[in-house]
Amino acid sequence: MCGSLMYLSKLLFVSVAAFGAVAAQYGFAQQAKPSEIPPSQASSIDQAAVRKLIDRGQAKEALRQLDIAQAQHPAMPELDRLRGMALYAEGDFTGADRALSKALEENGKDIEAAEYRGLTLFRLGRPADAIPVLEGIHEWAAGTKVDPSYVLALCYLDTRRYDDARHAFAHQFGFQPDSATAYLLAGRMLLRHEFVPVAEEYAKKAAELDPKLPLSRQLLGEIALAKQDVDEAIAEFEKERDLNPLYGGIYDRLGDAYTRAGQYQKALQALQQAVLLEPNSTGPYILLGKVMLKQQDPVSAAMYLERALSMDPNNYMTHSLLGQAYRAMGRIAEASREAETAEKLQSAATPRLETPR
Repeated sequence: MCGSLMYLSKLLFVSVAAFGAVAAQYGFAQQAKPSEIPPSQASSIDQAAVRKLIDRGQAKEALRQLDIAQAQHPAMPELDRLRGMALYAEGDFTGADRALSKALEENGKDIEAAEYRGLTLFRLGRPADAIPVLEGIHEWAAGTKVDPSYVLALCYLDTRRYDDARHAFAHQFGFQPDSATAYLLAGRMLLRHEFVPVAEEYAKKAAELDPKLPLSRQLLGEIALAKQDVDEAIAEFEKERDLNPLYGGIYDRLGDAYTRAGQYQKALQALQQAVLLEPNSTGPYILLGKVMLKQQDPVSAAMYLERALSMDPNNYMTHSLLGQAYRAMGRIAEASREAETAEKLQSAATPRLETPR
């Protein structure tokens, strides 16, 4: 459960416009107060103004204006939905759920409120409650930037409904739900969320349905690495290389697996091939630095790692390995600097789970 929450927090916690319609066609003066708006236009303009406040990260001001609008026009439609959106932006998921529940009581066909409530329930750690809300949605609300099928799939994962999750992921990408690509996609997502045995089952099913499906063998290799079975990983990566010989990523993965197996010469060859095919990827350079350190060649290691650092200065692993290379070369001050930078970057990158209010 925590893995899915952290993943969603990190990759899907977009601006609260994620489930909001833009309504840019309504003009409004940002500083205008509800009392200054003609009564005949109050509903549309106020709602547009509140949406923009939420989109801009001014949820507190949006809530203040909603309080004013509700006091002046208690029956104004959609206020509860907007209040739920603003409370969600504030991180008050319990309050957001109350407001969105009320919005759905008033209008059971409010797709936007349903999408938002489904996400809110997921963030509250209630995926089983979110599922029936999201299952009733058959299309996106206007302006929605995240497919509700994705959130629904995560809820299915957390409730161990793996086949339903596969169908939801397939729906998001427009795949046939029982196709090889659907199994492959679901397998990748299952591995990402550390459901390794089911991920392996789905990856094998994908390869069985379509033996020539690109990336299916790579996924099986990744799963083997997750199980600490390096020999099996190498075998699967080599099959992927034979199926997909111009895909640079597989040479990177092969280089990693060969390095873990202590097959450094094969690792060097694979990683140099990766560099030729993917010259702008830092991964092969970092792995080349690691291999050179294993072979007691810190000068060559530093050369590769400095190249990776110039491409991405915020990778803590690059700084850590470069610090090791400098230390082996006797460049102690630089080694200490790199080790300190690596520690700071790693600490900053560590996910922190938010506790719902």
